[in-house]
Order: sequence, then C-alpha cells, then structure tokens
Amino acid sequence: MHDFVFKEIIDADIKLELSAIGFDSSYIHKACEKFEYKNIKVFGLSIAQANILKQTALTVGADCATHRETITGRVEATDCILCGSVSQIKKIAEKLKFQPFGLKVLGYQLAEYVSDAGGIMTPKVVGILNVTPDSFSDGGLYNDFENAKEHLLQMIEDGADIIDIGAESTRPHAQPVEEEEQIKKLLPIIEFAKDKVVLSIDTRSAKVAEECIKAGARIINDVSGLEYDSKMAEIIAKYDVQVIIQHSSGDTDSMAENHVKTNLADEIFLSLKQKIDNAIRAGIGPENIIVDPGIGFGKTREQNFELVKRIGELHSLGCLVMLGVSRKSLLDMQDKDNDYKDIFTVVLNALALERGVDYLRVHNVKLHRELINLMNKFNAVN
Repeated sequence: MHDFVFKEIIDADIKLELSAIGFDSSYIHKACEKFEYKNIKVFGLSIAQANILKQTALTVGADCATHRETITGRVEATDCILCGSVSQIKKIAEKLKFQPFGLKVLGYQLAEYVSDAGGIMTPKVVGILNVTPDSFSDGGLYNDFENAKEHLLQMIEDGADIIDIGAESTRPHAQPVEEEEQIKKLLPIIEFAKDKVVLSIDTRSAKVAEECIKAGARIINDVSGLEYDSKMAEIIAKYDVQVIIQHSSGDTDSMAENHVKTNLADEIFLSLKQKIDNAIRAGIGPENIIVDPGIGFGKTREQNFELVKRIGELHSLGCLVMLGVSRKSLLDMQDKDNDYKDIFTVVLNALALERGVDYLRVHNVKLHRELINLMNKFNAVN
C-alpha cells in the first residue's frame, strides 16, 4: 500500500485550481462559492434569534456557535459565530428572510455581505506632513513653511494620492496647540497645495477643520473619532467632505496607560460601529467615512500587532479602512533611524495590503508606492 500525496491549498485562486484538475468549466463559477469559507460573528442575538440561526445553519450543512446556555435559556442574549462556505451562507440568508424576530433583516445583511458586488479598490498612499515642532517622527523638520513645501512636493512626486497635514502632535503627552495657531500654520500650506493633490487635515478641532475645508481641504482626519469636539460631525456633514474616524482610548495624556483590556478586536469594532452610526445620524454619508483602528492609541504592542493581522475584519463596517503604523513605537526601534524603521513599516503594511486595507498612512511614500506596484505584479502571477 502506497502513501497518498496531498497538500493544503493556501492563498490560491480556487477557480484556477479547479480548472487545473479539469473541473467542469460551465459550473466552475458557482462551485467556487463552495470552496470559500467564512466565519462571521453576529453580536447580541436574543435566545430565539440564536436558536433559529443555529438550526437554519444546520439545515444547509453549516454551523453556528452560541453561548453554552442558549439551549437552556439561562442567558438573555448571546453573540454567535456563523461558519460555512459562501454558498451555504447565501442559502442561510435566503432562509432567514422568512423567519420571525427580526431575522429577515439579518438575512438581507448576510446576503449583501457575501454577494459578488463591488471590486477591489486600489490602495491609496497617504503621505504624512507634520508642521509641528514636536512630531515623534521628524521632530519639527517641516515646521518651517519652506521645508514643508519642499517635502510636500517630494511626496507628490513619489506617488502620494493624499497628503495628511497636522499642526498638532498626537503623540502621548503632547501639548495641545491653540486653534488659531493651527490655522495660521495650515492655511498657507493648503493654499500652496490644494490644486496639486488631495489634502487631509489631521485635527480634532471643528473650527480648524472648517477653516481648512473652506481653504481647499477635502478630508478631515480626527483621531478622537468625532468625540473631542461636539461640532466636528456637523462641520463634516455641512461641507460634505470625507472624514477619517479613528479609535483611541483616552486623550494624548492618558492613552499611553489606558490600554484596551477586554476583547480587543470586538471592542474596537463595536466602538467604531457606534461612531459610524453617530456620524450618519449627524448627516455624514456612509460613503464619506473612512475608519482607522488607531495603532498606538491606547493599545499594547501585542494588541497593535493583532490589529494589523485582523485589519480586514473592519471592512464588515461597510466603510473604507485606513492603517497607520509608520515609524510607530510598536516597531520597538526607538534607537533606530527613520530609514531603518521604514523597512519594517513596509513589512507590516504588506500584510495589511494582503488583507485589503484601502489607505496606508506613511512617512516614506516612495517606498510604499513601490511596495504596491510589486504586490500588484505578485498578485497578477495567477
């Protein structure tokens, strides 16, 4: 008796794999759905909803994990993890549309989530320009207007799609900068660059945001997630611009000690979901919202790595996703120069690109533009 030869297929185009073994080409598109598996977490279902979801999953050969006391009714609600192939989840979604207890809505949501709609968005490179005297990365190198202009032009030449300009450092324990001082620094840069590249403004202040939008900025990057200034959401909605909503724990004074302590991925996901809902209620269109998990903002080094690894989960929020790991302390290279840090920044961002991140906020634009070009060639091998 001879041994059988087998291997696990990982990160391959299943359509090409099926074709290579001579699978029926007329059915190959539909068959792909049977070979793509998903684990989908559904939060806060009632006992009735959870039991119906589990039974529905079992009828199509899939499964659904629930709290162990769901069957006894000793808990009032449970999170669920639905697992199955895309084909099975589509069948579950159709069955749920005919179920009571509000599960019809879940059915439509699941169907939309696993649909074939949409395509892969080309990731955008967001160049960082700090016009501050105390940036953690460049330490005031571009605080001078002429130096800032020169660096901005270089990032555009290197391939930046967007330039994110900040006049207030958000590093731990950084001192706040008066709104008028921020505006004074930002407006000349905006006037110089507004016709050359899309501009994003890194600010928590609604007043600063409004003045910058009127001057030509098209994106506001609010590290507080619209919570620092109660008027920020109103300004974003008024001018119909994009907003980057970031997760952070605490302000610049407390976030270094205020680490997320529970289920990191769920806590950040649900926090961002609430911020998105608040933004939409304030009149901001979902298409104008970009989410950022906030690497380094109240997280441990290990938690930051987990966020990079699981960055793709944030797409379930229905918004575009940004990641900013560039030269941050999670690299644990405080004694290294920026060129050295950029090498390891690229490694982490390559992992994020594989997980479908839409925006990379970076200091070294040229290196990341070359990374994206290389990965596009790599992915085209199939």
